[in-house]
Amino acid sequence: MSDIVKKQRPVNLDLQTINMPITAIASILHRISGVIMLFAVGILLWLLAESLSSEQGFQNAQEIVSGFFGTFILWGILTALAYHIAGGIRHLLMDMGYFEELESGALSAKVSFVATVVLSILAGIMVW
Repeated sequence: MSDIVKKQRPVNLDLQTINMPITAIASILHRISGVIMLFAVGILLWLLAESLSSEQGFQNAQEIVSGFFGTFILWGILTALAYHIAGGIRHLLMDMGYFEELESGALSAKVSFVATVVLSILAGIMVW
């Protein structure tokens, strides 16, 4: 009996051949953006503490934020926040019974991606 079960299982599962639907990609990215936001809170709290510590600390925080790397990090944080909010609204609507079918769920995922791109561009304009 155990030989039959072993023969039915895939021997080598090639993950590159599996096509995930856009709804799954949107859900996974929503979780990833949540983890990014968790770390972003730490970075932003550290910057706030540094800026409030003294006048020199404020100068240091201002230099960090005004440099390319700091600006890029802030833009990334704002982009992750934008996607997490767009994905969160999508999930809330799904919890209320909307966009639960495959076609409408795929459409709502695409809308959340487009909204994130627009908000990301606006965030880039704001920080640079």
